[in-house]
Amino acid sequence: MSAEWQETTLGQICSSQGGAIQTGPFGSQLHTSDYKVVGIPVVMPTNIGDGGIVVDGIARIDQADVDRLSQHKLQMGDIVFSRRGDVTKNALIRQHEVGWFCGTGCLKVRLGDESIANAKFISHCLRLPDIKDWLIRHAVGATMPNLNTGILSAVPILLPPLKTQREIALMLGTLDDRITLLRETNTTQEAIAQALFKSWFVDFDPVRAKMEGRVSEGMDEATAALFPDSFEESALGLVPRGWRLARLDEFMELAYGKALKSTDRIPGEIPVYGSGGVTGCHNESLAIGPSIIIGRKGTVGSLYWEDQPFFAIDTVFFVRTTIPMTYCFYLLQTLGLTGMNTDAAVPGLNRGNVYRLTVPFPRAEILGAFDDIVGVIRKQIFSNSQQAQTLAALRDTLLPRLISGQLRLPESVDKLDETLP
Repeated sequence: MSAEWQETTLGQICSSQGGAIQTGPFGSQLHTSDYKVVGIPVVMPTNIGDGGIVVDGIARIDQADVDRLSQHKLQMGDIVFSRRGDVTKNALIRQHEVGWFCGTGCLKVRLGDESIANAKFISHCLRLPDIKDWLIRHAVGATMPNLNTGILSAVPILLPPLKTQREIALMLGTLDDRITLLRETNTTQEAIAQALFKSWFVDFDPVRAKMEGRVSEGMDEATAALFPDSFEESALGLVPRGWRLARLDEFMELAYGKALKSTDRIPGEIPVYGSGGVTGCHNESLAIGPSIIIGRKGTVGSLYWEDQPFFAIDTVFFVRTTIPMTYCFYLLQTLGLTGMNTDAAVPGLNRGNVYRLTVPFPRAEILGAFDDIVGVIRKQIFSNSQQAQTLAALRDTLLPRLISGQLRLPESVDKLDETLP
């Protein structure tokens, strides 16, 4: 490490640059009734992802409330922390998020004029494993860890010259940008698959198109020929002529996961799924993907697609079927499983209730045509996810070595060139 690197704290950096560390608004300042469907996005702890903001399900408030509590308006380069729970979560505010609102349950770090410290560099510092461990050790609260402005002010930072900070931030930012692009591409691909399912199996657009004497938009004639040209009455209302009504248990099995205590897990490459998603790894699999994992206890009706072997614990079901798994996945998304809780104390999903659901069931040729299209999409999503994981692993390997000064920038550039396509 060069002698030019100095040991300081986050609070000292903010003070030197005219910045500040501030707690988000209290519940008495912003009530549940203030949240709107349309308005200015409010960053809550649930919206803080891997260094960035997750917009899915983000809350919103009126501009008048933002103006009333303007000290909590977010600026370019602010860093938002989760104040309680997972206190290691933080995100850097980007250009398109300027003017958004720091919500209840968060802390805002405003670094100031960047005369000695670059915001992007500091953001990466705060994601270091050692800093995360430090935050966990110093967080207060017996039942749930909590941060405050004093704790954040005391976070230790090793600060190189500003030029070096910017070079390091640029390199790590390149990796972050590629990871973000891959994830955004996957979000778009998912939306395309969902829209296609809705068009074919919910709105029956190809049938309606044939009734009007035209081919459904984006569909070739061979695929269009698989669909009927009229509807018929059924217990579910109008359905495409020739499609039968089928219960889910006719074509899909919801298999129970298996108990696996965390103390019994042996480290490995097999993801372990609970109702909240991947909850660790193991060295043995319970099922081979592609398959679908469904939350049974806790997070009822949560859905996860897994391409590779996995272990499903006893809080989930996993799907076995003889028809295309792609159809099952997007069908399950439309059935309202999250609202089928049957237990009072711990939320639970009853398999029998799911099995009794009835849907209009198409011919095998239509299922095959859907799988031909969506199967390609799912393979691309898997490939993008694998590449994102590789880049994240490289970033997480470079991060502590660069920021500690153990690795020189030219060596890092060589590693980057070897990995990036």
